[in-house]
Amino acid sequence: MRNRIVIALGGNALGNTPEEQLNLVKSTAKSLVDLIDKGNDIIISHGNGPQVGMINTGMEFSSQNGGNTPIISFPECGAMSQGYIGYHLQQAILNELKKRDIKKNCATIITEVEVDAKDKAFKNPTKPIGTFYSKEEADKLALITGYEFMEDAGRGFRRVVPSPSPISILEIKTIKFLADNGNVVIAVGGGGIPVLLKNKKYVGTDAVIDKDKTSALLAQEVRANILLILTTVEKVSLNFGKDNQKTLSRMTTNEAKDYINNNQFATGSMLPKIEACIDFVEKSKNSIAIITSLEKVSDALDGKTGTKIIKE
Repeated sequence: MRNRIVIALGGNALGNTPEEQLNLVKSTAKSLVDLIDKGNDIIISHGNGPQVGMINTGMEFSSQNGGNTPIISFPECGAMSQGYIGYHLQQAILNELKKRDIKKNCATIITEVEVDAKDKAFKNPTKPIGTFYSKEEADKLALITGYEFMEDAGRGFRRVVPSPSPISILEIKTIKFLADNGNVVIAVGGGGIPVLLKNKKYVGTDAVIDKDKTSALLAQEVRANILLILTTVEKVSLNFGKDNQKTLSRMTTNEAKDYINNNQFATGSMLPKIEACIDFVEKSKNSIAIITSLEKVSDALDGKTGTKIIKE
């Protein structure tokens, strides 16, 4: 069966620096082209938390320390991250396609995603971006910049920005046209550049949309039958990190909702992935969602591993 798969790449597939990313995407491309080789159509999304934070921090540091760099607003930093991540991904994918003599094109679409100015997320920034800092460093930067910082999974403190829900993907017709004509498409990078509709015009806003939620919306819009979310773990677990940890091979959307109500999934990591899977599966016909690691992607599609989320 020929599947149309939207693949949401996690940060482990990209790395934290341009050099690290350029090397990592070579192996990422092999796993993705393996799926194409098996007859699947794929559309790719990706995160950009470390990258957009790095760009934003670098631009601000230069402009505030005697450099000639102008202050670049956050939406433009998001666009830059989409461009350079997309460049690395599409180059690696094209090289892998050429190596296997698969005649397909690959293109990155700089993608805007509409959000609601009244979204409650704007009053409660929670999305971590950029570099990890110690408590002392974060407090100092907060005084200088006015940014908000939060501890991220015990690894240090990171800047947090609002993470509103996606409403619509502005370039969806272009994405669908390219995908329908057999191209590999990279889109909604970093969840998309968040824009607001003001006075009948779209304007960028300082936020990061959760890439898994936008990926679920993308999967609905392009009528994918599989949403594949790739992360650092092979399967979703209950009681994660505890002595009674239990991995799951399958769960229904109702079971997933029960687990959410019992606080089984961490807010900054697995929870948005589970929520995205529920949203996609419940709103799409004959669809499934799978969460697994990049290394196990082929096995997960063959039903050998990963966590599959299905309708009740």
